[in-house]
Amino acid sequence: MLETIKYLIGSAGPSGYGSKSTAEQVTESCSDLHSITAVITGTTSGIGTETARVLAKRGARLILPARNLKAAEDTKSRIISECPINYHSDVLVMALDLSSLNSIRNFVAEFESLDLPLNLLINNAGKFTHEHAITEDGIEMTFATNYLGHFLLTKLLLKRMMETANKTGVQGRIVNVTSSIHGWFSGTDLIQYLDLITRNKRHYDATRAYALSKLANVLHTRELAQMLKQKEANVTVNCVHPGIVRTRLTRERVGLFTDLVFFLASKLLKTIPKAAATTCYVASHKKLLNVSGKYFADCNEATTSKLGSSLAEAARLWSASEHMISRRSIGDLI
Repeated sequence: MLETIKYLIGSAGPSGYGSKSTAEQVTESCSDLHSITAVITGTTSGIGTETARVLAKRGARLILPARNLKAAEDTKSRIISECPINYHSDVLVMALDLSSLNSIRNFVAEFESLDLPLNLLINNAGKFTHEHAITEDGIEMTFATNYLGHFLLTKLLLKRMMETANKTGVQGRIVNVTSSIHGWFSGTDLIQYLDLITRNKRHYDATRAYALSKLANVLHTRELAQMLKQKEANVTVNCVHPGIVRTRLTRERVGLFTDLVFFLASKLLKTIPKAAATTCYVASHKKLLNVSGKYFADCNEATTSKLGSSLAEAARLWSASEHMISRRSIGDLI
């Protein structure tokens, strides 16, 4: 009850920020990001658009990967309209479909051909697939887009991030956007459940599949943080819960029930600028130097679900993910 009251009134936590803080407010002390090059997925709407806009306003060079190139160009135009003329060459739109392993590999190859540094990777893109769907690689669509695509993207970009950090002395940061809904997945073996909903659409539940993908984001953060520490890499990784906000993520679940739920929860909803605050805080604030493997909500460190904190499950998911990106069947792991 106390935490709910703090959320509603926007009480500041140890970071000095809270649920009412906006992305612009949390980046005021990081007003010069001209040395930062960032790749941000999911910038064609909602939280991603605001994240990109605010970081560009602070000076960051942006790479906007997108499946919908027209929508990404619209985001670029909006950013340019708010920034000085010399920013025109510092916002690049590139093709990327996170549900396709080939598309991810092609994007990384194209990005590397530009010979740009990479300081910041924000894995923000998210999809809520109401209808059961399988990707061209044979993976359930929600899991593939929200988690596995970002897993491969991060894996392929990590070498460039580490090289940039070593060359510049500026610590690299990876931010995985997850959700508190990750805690809704429990009581079932996650690999077995993924195999089940991949093979049999009768067992598919959209909300449970989404919760699984968000749990995977949390576990990815845990395991990657351990690996980066072992490598003594000057790169950190953290995950964030942006809060409850109505964005285009729910566009496939329109209707009376969804409208009623959002009406009843209206006092808990965040505006887009407030929802983007935690991502921008973790991506840029100096207080987060050397902080890695953590989960943040309302710009403060928070607690994940019990399953989300399991290092054993994180290692197991990593192994399964390596198996999947090599295009081997999930069923082989069961």
